[in-house]
Amino acid sequence: MKSNDSFKNGNPLFGVDRTTRRKFLKLTAAATAFTVVPRYVLGGAGQVAPSEKTTIAGIGVGGQGMQDIAEFQAIPETQIVAVCDVNREGGHYLSWNWSEGKDLRLCGREPARRAVEEYYAKQQRSGQYRGCKTYRDYRELLDKEDVDAVMVATPDHAHAVVTMAALKKGKHVYCEKPLTYSVFEARQVAETARRAGVATQMGNQGQASEAARVVCEMIADGAIGPVHEVQVWCGARFWSWPTWEGRPPDTPPIPDGLDWDLWLGPAPYRPYHPAYHPWLWRNWWDFGTGQFGDLGAHKLSSVFKALKLGHPISVEASSTKLGPEIYPLGVLARFEFPARGDMPPVVLSWYDGGLRPPRPPELEPDDPMQDTIYIGEKGKLMGDRLIPESRMEHYRKPPKTLPRSPGHYKEFVDACRGGPPAGSNFVDHAGLLSEVCLLGNVAVRAQKKLQWDGPNLRITNDEAANRLLQREYRQGWSL
Repeated sequence: MKSNDSFKNGNPLFGVDRTTRRKFLKLTAAATAFTVVPRYVLGGAGQVAPSEKTTIAGIGVGGQGMQDIAEFQAIPETQIVAVCDVNREGGHYLSWNWSEGKDLRLCGREPARRAVEEYYAKQQRSGQYRGCKTYRDYRELLDKEDVDAVMVATPDHAHAVVTMAALKKGKHVYCEKPLTYSVFEARQVAETARRAGVATQMGNQGQASEAARVVCEMIADGAIGPVHEVQVWCGARFWSWPTWEGRPPDTPPIPDGLDWDLWLGPAPYRPYHPAYHPWLWRNWWDFGTGQFGDLGAHKLSSVFKALKLGHPISVEASSTKLGPEIYPLGVLARFEFPARGDMPPVVLSWYDGGLRPPRPPELEPDDPMQDTIYIGEKGKLMGDRLIPESRMEHYRKPPKTLPRSPGHYKEFVDACRGGPPAGSNFVDHAGLLSEVCLLGNVAVRAQKKLQWDGPNLRITNDEAANRLLQREYRQGWSL
């Protein structure tokens, strides 16, 4: 396992001692080099020796966390050694295998442990493996496990506290989108990651795609000329909506095996209800970040990279019925970005909840409308194709000037092992991208146009809106 240079002798900023058990074992092995050991221990052609693997612990192993763990354990250079979740075991989690159905999907620390051990058991001659530890509290895991990296896939409201704890321990961190719950947290996490010098990656998997690179290359090639407007939309949410207004009227008992107080984490206390857990928390302002948080990091990543966007100078938003508890069904938002070098100012319009921009007149009648439309001085790009299609047929794509990705998860693993930074690392991309998405939520709640001083993390025309940039944590919780 290669470590970043900033940690070779420990990082005085965090007081992290990077002399690990594995390094000690390597030194011991060097002293006994003539000991005969089996080939599968040392590794061989196409194999990675156990002592050279990047060890990963999963924190938050619900539907998405289980998927992330499966992706990482399929990479030969990694070893999943521990999983952590506040729930021992339960159903009704989201499954990305739609044929399986969410009612059949068991998640939590015990199902995750079983899945990990069953996977590795298939690789053993004995057909058995018992090497994945389980934890209820991420703080205990970080104190006891000498892992290289952690995967964070808790609900949104807990992302920042878990990620910060791992960064301060000197761990490489993969965190699901959005990076944090609040704008302030996103800035703090990105700055801490920069100082720590560790590998990071946010879980907006599409940023590693071929299409993401083609868009950047076409815009840099001048395919549609200077871009002055972008329209981005997404469909109605795929999770169910409460049938009441406000909080649930009843307070059922907490399921056996669920630590509800730990699930709440830094969020204000409220009684347990299945309307919050395991995956309907996205509806609620106290826990989720709505469509901006759920899909903004996916849909806006290529826009930010292709147009080299930084901080917007203003944002305004409107929505369907807005309440104090539940994210609205639909949102319209408008961000204004200043000129960047020879690139003109850009207006970015966001539509969610099934709302859409006008259908481009250049689009053929039977062609579906894609979710991102770039409007330039010389034409329009919808997704990664020029419209009308006749323009695309006569367009000669530019050379592949950008490096292609080995895969979103592999990018992170390679970065942990001394390779280049991952494409959605916290410092160069994910921190700012998350800030802007979450600033959209602030504008939704403020219901007015906000003037934004990004470098100083401040709204200049509404003091009350500034208080929405961060939240007050429940007693006992902090970054």
